[in-house]
Amino acid sequence: MNASHMKVICAGSVLWDVIGRTEDVLGLGGDKGGRIVRRPGGVAYNIAQKLAMLGTRPLILSVLGNDTEGKELCETCNTNGLDMRFVYFSEALPTDQYMAIEDKNGLVAAIADAHSLEREGDAILATLLDPKNGLLDAPQNTLLILDGNFTEAQLSNMAHHEALKDVTFIIAPASPGKVDRLRCFFNRSNTVLFCNLSEASILSDASMTDAKEAAQTLIDRGFDRVIVTNGSEMACDAARNFDILCQTPTPVKIQGVTGAGDVFMACHVFQEINGATRENALSAAILAAGNYVSGQEE
Repeated sequence: MNASHMKVICAGSVLWDVIGRTEDVLGLGGDKGGRIVRRPGGVAYNIAQKLAMLGTRPLILSVLGNDTEGKELCETCNTNGLDMRFVYFSEALPTDQYMAIEDKNGLVAAIADAHSLEREGDAILATLLDPKNGLLDAPQNTLLILDGNFTEAQLSNMAHHEALKDVTFIIAPASPGKVDRLRCFFNRSNTVLFCNLSEASILSDASMTDAKEAAQTLIDRGFDRVIVTNGSEMACDAARNFDILCQTPTPVKIQGVTGAGDVFMACHVFQEINGATRENALSAAILAAGNYVSGQEE
């Protein structure tokens, strides 16, 4: 694939992240000093923003509230190099938010107040299919990066829509709690799933012990290609009719984990649309995620 000929569309959640972090260890009911920041987030945003940093201008399809927070978020996304022309502004719903607590060991707890896609996500498929927008003028040269915050019905409509059959789908689960929604992509060609070991276990209906086992199981279940990560442990790339590729990250000191999987995915996609081998794409993605969680790259 050549980046100059690829249209990259990121469809899914764009919201405000509110992240509280302490350098101590938090227990249940713990109260520690630390820092709280608000920043743009959401799976689709995180992936698109990283792609923009690498030199791509991805187009965003999402739902924002037609409120102060939504307008501010849209302006920030534009400033950060994202194409926001086709974002849908809801009159009925507020702009979504995600709140996370992190300590020195990583994520402690998180709550996603992200209902816009479930309530009004059908508007995104309508925008995608509208011939006036020209988003599917060259479906073979279109990457649709899709997150799991849509409903199962919405995802199924996209997975099986005739107008999208030649579009390559890159799938990112929103969370382990929503990963079941992705079963509609079993046996769909031109589909790449990125997931962690926990998400792979849920999709496999079995407890997986490592990324290699999980990747092979998901290929056997019908996915076309799967990249499975497992934190600081081995990451694997499995594709139908190809050998499984596995690599292990170099250990790093964790400074923050929220969004690391999205950084991994964005770097992998960027490498491949610019002609990298499977080996080099996986290595670059692992390095980028390691730099991100260690605080060497924002």
